[in-house]
Amino acid sequence: MAVKRIVDQNPNLDDPAAETSLRPQTMDDYVGQKNLKDNLRVALEAAQKRQQPVDHILLHGPPGLGKTTMAIVIANEMGAQRRQTSAPALNRPADLVSLITALQPGDILFVDEIHRLNRRVEETLYGALEDFQLDIVLGKGVAAKTMRFDLPPFTLIGATTRPGAMAAPLRNRFGLVHRLDFYQVDEIARIIRRSADLWQLNISDEAVDFLALRSRLTPRLANRWLRRARDYAEVHSQGKIGLAEAQKTLDMLQIDSLGLDQNDRQLLSAIADSYGGGPVGLTTLAAMLGDEAVTIEEYYEPYLIQLGFLERTPQGRKVTPKAQKHLQASS
Repeated sequence: MAVKRIVDQNPNLDDPAAETSLRPQTMDDYVGQKNLKDNLRVALEAAQKRQQPVDHILLHGPPGLGKTTMAIVIANEMGAQRRQTSAPALNRPADLVSLITALQPGDILFVDEIHRLNRRVEETLYGALEDFQLDIVLGKGVAAKTMRFDLPPFTLIGATTRPGAMAAPLRNRFGLVHRLDFYQVDEIARIIRRSADLWQLNISDEAVDFLALRSRLTPRLANRWLRRARDYAEVHSQGKIGLAEAQKTLDMLQIDSLGLDQNDRQLLSAIADSYGGGPVGLTTLAAMLGDEAVTIEEYYEPYLIQLGFLERTPQGRKVTPKAQKHLQASS
């Protein structure tokens, strides 16, 4: 059975607003993603000069890279009210209608996991995105009637880890489509230092660099490791986070020098040991690990591919010699 990752379902710290306070509020405070920011700055400034909402925006990329945070930044930069939901919460067209008809001119609607929209909900959304009109069917059968409602101009920001799973008609209605890439180590270090300053933590530069190198180039993990190091330091070193405290924290969490956790190593070892390095099908691999295929595909694989440890082939997944060398060194 797979060992579950450490995931904070409720990432609160000392108070419910603590995690929210870490999120950058402006484009200048948002670290990394230079190409994305450059393109958005142009689009936002042009929309403001026209006194119109910015085009609909689709943000995609692996989890934890800042899609939700960027939606917050965009709303702040536009001076717009932001409403947020997730696609699984929109089970029926009525759910979407009640949400979208409450929007005010210029509002931003953020929909997370937009690739999981119910098909009927998605079809209801098409007219709202293209023409700012909403068609509602009243009644059934031959007695059914369609009523059309005008909507105020608004911006939809969709976030997804699987843009390929979106229907083409929905994907094509976004005027701006951008991928968020993994960060550089120095950018992750800046994010950790910023978070530490906001939390008023006593942390050394060596500890910041150590945590950054093991954060999988992902801001969400960087802040998670910082929280765990803070907990360890409060118990063992009067709150001071030095290199020793950072090392001990990640040793306890079984995070290795490249940021791989026990699940990552188990996945690589399963392919290397049981299938001679692969290829092995995704469904077979999921059954071996006791995890879901979509979890492996969305959460484990992107960083392993980024490292050059895993290959996706038509025949299945393969581990690289580089991965096997790392597993031998870590054992």
